[in-house]
Amino acid sequence: MLPKKLQNKLNTRKQDNAFRQLGQTNGLVDFSSNDYLGFSQSKSIFNQAHQYLLDNNLAQNGATGSRLLSGNHSLYENVEQQIKDFHNAESALIFNSGYDANLGFFSCVPQRNDIILYDEFCHASIRDGISMSNAKSFKFKHNDLTHLEEILNQVQHDNDIYIVTESVFSMDGDSPDLKALTKLSKHHHTHLIIDEAHAFGVFGKLGNGLISDLQLEDSVFARIITFGKALGCHGATVLGSKDLRDYLINFSRPFIYTTALPPHSLATIKASYDEIQKQAQQDIVNLQQNIIVFKSELKRLHLQQLFIDSNSAIHCCMITGNDTVKQISEALKYNGFDVRPILSPTVPKEKERLRFCIHSYNSQHEITKVLQLLATFV
Repeated sequence: MLPKKLQNKLNTRKQDNAFRQLGQTNGLVDFSSNDYLGFSQSKSIFNQAHQYLLDNNLAQNGATGSRLLSGNHSLYENVEQQIKDFHNAESALIFNSGYDANLGFFSCVPQRNDIILYDEFCHASIRDGISMSNAKSFKFKHNDLTHLEEILNQVQHDNDIYIVTESVFSMDGDSPDLKALTKLSKHHHTHLIIDEAHAFGVFGKLGNGLISDLQLEDSVFARIITFGKALGCHGATVLGSKDLRDYLINFSRPFIYTTALPPHSLATIKASYDEIQKQAQQDIVNLQQNIIVFKSELKRLHLQQLFIDSNSAIHCCMITGNDTVKQISEALKYNGFDVRPILSPTVPKEKERLRFCIHSYNSQHEITKVLQLLATFV
């Protein structure tokens, strides 16, 4: 039996209709996954990855150890070179997941008495990493650069200051004013860190993210790029200077003390980057067109006032209450559309929502039909 305190917490989740359970893939029209370009289902990427393994004599199931021991197989250097070139960065260091990358970065880079200023809506992995550091941390209001500057004017500047945000927020789909943010960061001599998990594959001619699209690479201390969204595979990378890469290799515990990714994961990352460079421009165009169609249909159906304004692949319909948002999600599923509810405590109470993820492979008919259905429920 669970200890009483733990059982009580589980019971509270059930009472609040917030109890999490693992489900199965359902074959419905996909408006829920992060697979923005459909890469996870690509036979071409799968076959290319297999061929890379054969070409590099890496037909093995596991990495056999951490990268600092026996796990730094030959594909790592090749793939990290490809990644840094694609994102116009000085260096890249691969982590096992986006969560690992954020935990690994924020737990070791900011030092005691340094200051971290982070957007209040930053991802849980960022906040968990910050909580493990010895730095002082303060949150600023979501995308509010005026509030950020007020805090900057109040904090001591004797130690390093890190500003942390996301180029596209996973629960709102919106973005900060990145050009203004980089100017503010420069003015106050801070180190700017941008998580690009939901911008990679969506923005930029080649899908290389908002920072590259806006040509702000030199203004950012570090970028975190996640492969589990538009790239359709697994892992993540931290982009930055060569010295930052060396520092992470020496001090980032989630990097040092974990078994490396297996060769097949690296081969899949490489094949996915090859695909996005050579073949995916039309997929990105299709995705952007679908985003335009989605927003146009919101306006036509008089739904836009329920949605957070977004130009990304993420669009959220605000529906208060776990019970209500779950009921509408189930009704959409019954009609063939997989649209997931985002419940409290993942988001604050009264900020529950339906989260629509748009993909390159959604048809305009599917977009129109799911929103017409939604209009009958809200």
